[in-house]
Amino acid sequence: MPRKLAIVGYGKMGKMVEQLAPEYGFAVQARLDVNDDLRGAAGADVAIEFTSPGAVATNVEILAELGVPVVVGTTGWLGELGRVSKAVEKHGGGLVWSPNFSIGVNVFFRLVREAARLLENQPEYGAWAWEVHHSTKKDAPSGTLLKLVEEMKNCGYSRPIDLSSSRAGAHPGTHEIGFDSAADTITLRHSARSREGFARGALKAAQWLPGNCGVFKFEDILFQSR
Repeated sequence: MPRKLAIVGYGKMGKMVEQLAPEYGFAVQARLDVNDDLRGAAGADVAIEFTSPGAVATNVEILAELGVPVVVGTTGWLGELGRVSKAVEKHGGGLVWSPNFSIGVNVFFRLVREAARLLENQPEYGAWAWEVHHSTKKDAPSGTLLKLVEEMKNCGYSRPIDLSSSRAGAHPGTHEIGFDSAADTITLRHSARSREGFARGALKAAQWLPGNCGVFKFEDILFQSR
């Protein structure tokens, strides 16, 4: 029997999630958009949330109170992670979050971390971080790029990292990390072809989440056996 899915945020990403949901064993129970009552998600096995940064904390608090675990695909809200985690823990709920639910991007994170670690003690290499997205994306730099830079620093790369963003057209997203010296250049790049990869990653997280209590990063559950 299909699991019941609530979609919170019925924009382009929400509609993509709905389109792919049956492949992952879900039947969409509720489609909730701006101004809809989130209590319409009551009884769902899991919710997937793609809304706006300012809405995330309140949405999670309501869903946690309803006992509905949630996958948060919205970016730009991590300043509220403490508030969100407290709400989930208070109600014994579950949440999976990520700055980017693309499986390929999560592999890319690991490659960037390894490159930063290997170049930590090679002072001749400077670094840059750049991304481009469609003109309607609300946060710039993207949450993914900020997370990449944070991970580079956590891996020991302590030199300046030049950070830049572009917003134009309908581009689904490219992230690039580069290391440059007088002798050579290393460029690592991930390019999304469509929103489908983000939706599939969120649905993969939604398959895993029911029955798991706590706050989890997508990367941790994606690679948990490695």
